Amino acid sequence: MHPRWIALASLLAAILVLPGCAVSPSHVRRADAVVAADTQHELDCDRADHCAIDSPLLDAAREAMADSTDAQPVHVVTLLNDSEAAMVARLNLIRGAQRSIDVQTYIWDQDDAGQLVLDELFKAAKRGVKVRILADQLFSFNDAALLKRLADAHANLQVRLYNPTFHEAQTSAVEFGASIVCCFHHFNQRMHNKLLLVDDMIGITGGRNYQDRYFDWDDDFDYVDRDVMVGGPAARAMATSFDTFWNHKRATPLTHLRDVNHDILAAARPGSWPQPHYTHPQRVARVLDEAEDPDWLSEALVSQALRTGRVDYFSDLPAKTTQPDKRSAQEFTAHVMRMIGAAQHEVVLQTPYLVLSERAQAIFAGLRQGASPPRIIVSTNSLASTDAFAVYAISYKHRKHYLKEYGFEIYEMKPHAAGPADDNAEAAADEGPSIATHDGTQARRRIGTERGLLGSHGGARRNRPAPLTTPGRRFGLHAKSIVVDDDFAMVGSHNFDPRSDHYNTEAGVIVYDARFAGELRESILRDTQPENAWVIAPRQQNSLSMAIGDVSASLPVFDLWPYRYATSYDLKAGCTPMRPSDPAFFSCYTPVGDFPDVAISSKLIYTRLITAFGSGVKGIL
Repeated sequence: MHPRWIALASLLAAILVLPGCAVSPSHVRRADAVVAADTQHELDCDRADHCAIDSPLLDAAREAMADSTDAQPVHVVTLLNDSEAAMVARLNLIRGAQRSIDVQTYIWDQDDAGQLVLDELFKAAKRGVKVRILADQLFSFNDAALLKRLADAHANLQVRLYNPTFHEAQTSAVEFGASIVCCFHHFNQRMHNKLLLVDDMIGITGGRNYQDRYFDWDDDFDYVDRDVMVGGPAARAMATSFDTFWNHKRATPLTHLRDVNHDILAAARPGSWPQPHYTHPQRVARVLDEAEDPDWLSEALVSQALRTGRVDYFSDLPAKTTQPDKRSAQEFTAHVMRMIGAAQHEVVLQTPYLVLSERAQAIFAGLRQGASPPRIIVSTNSLASTDAFAVYAISYKHRKHYLKEYGFEIYEMKPHAAGPADDNAEAAADEGPSIATHDGTQARRRIGTERGLLGSHGGARRNRPAPLTTPGRRFGLHAKSIVVDDDFAMVGSHNFDPRSDHYNTEAGVIVYDARFAGELRESILRDTQPENAWVIAPRQQNSLSMAIGDVSASLPVFDLWPYRYATSYDLKAGCTPMRPSDPAFFSCYTPVGDFPDVAISSKLIYTRLITAFGSGVKGIL
């Protein structure tokens, strides 16, 4: 039989058989019994505080909680632009935990960052802290043997995987294809939330997953990302949200997964917890030292914190849906939309994927039609900086709509952006604890991104960015943040795209403080500066070409006209940055092509093809 027919037969078999292959109750009971017998219970500490280290971050959260009332909440909020500070904050909180640690994530890799955090959580459990890890199944812990070790590592450590479509920890290529055919809606509903919650007092949420790229530890491609650390009453909402997901039927215990269950029943008595093997142990040692260095913590984190009032944590519910009678499941998504719709004079939006849902399009169109439309500044990826080229292709198709109908000012990140590159070089050259600041804010920043099912994702090396014409480490945007009217701001996991609107569950915080909004606005605008981004603006071209381009862009398929309404521009030497609407713009900016710095490759060809034929899959990219 031809290999193609064998593959098709395998796919059809998977469609018919795999969805029903749940682990039998008897096998679950047997595996549960094995885990109960083998699980460690010994503790490394007999103190009431479980040998927690002194944590100024937790101390500030406890003080805020003590000073809060229902009428006047008090929070301590820290914007985590800096990737090293984002890692150190996590380590300090884990080591400072006295009662509980809850972790929720979309990606958990087994590189240096993933191993480090997992090892620290195990050590916290050994101290006596209750640790729960809930990770989306598709791109987390892609190793049944590792999960078998986690199942009985310690009585204080529990791990569950969210929405394993075929009742397994690992998804094969056949199962991946079958899931799109047999159970598309169920498979697409991923848990995209990111949360680290300690003692129900303080939490970190935002865009970062547990993988080297999100902390500037990848040697080739790093994400510029952002989190926010919040201590105070909002932590109670974080705890409620985590419990909702943890107790949902899609949060699957490890013994209920076929491959893990098999390993538990087949394996010999477990050995000791394995020591991590780090690619860059000196880097790991540095952040561990910083996590217990009072001076470092004070300068990098405590001094950056804002004491403020109202902070809201929102999360969509599991099994998110667009059904009108179940709109409450979209709590966070709804609040994000209302934030935008309330804008009076300015919206500053940072998103790695500029593909708007229909709801978002309606909101921006409404703002544009007002008597005094607000300024809309958008920081996003270029084809050269993204690893989600399929998503970029759809964004590229709709540039004219964004510029003309919604009035967007679009800035696309350069792959070798000077700001992140300088920050990264400084961190790499740093052999000991140090602090880097920029205009009073944390400067060593990182941006990150993961994509859903048809784009890229953090755990898959096959989804590499497009080849470039220039060498060197590259950066891609992953931060998801919004500032409205210099008044209030959002940091979270929501990409403001159809997938975030309709499929993935999302979470984040809204901070109602002009100081925080100003700090976040400055951080986003830094990424729009000429050394960090190209400007998207209309071409200077003849009207016939524009007319043909308009007709082509309106077609759902066969959109093949190569001359788009807009292209990328770079600032000329000696000129001052200005908006595309400025009359002097074209005298100070030079066009650099639609896909600057991208080499001719299959990725470039695919981008053109998806622009021409792929508009129908916009909602799931």
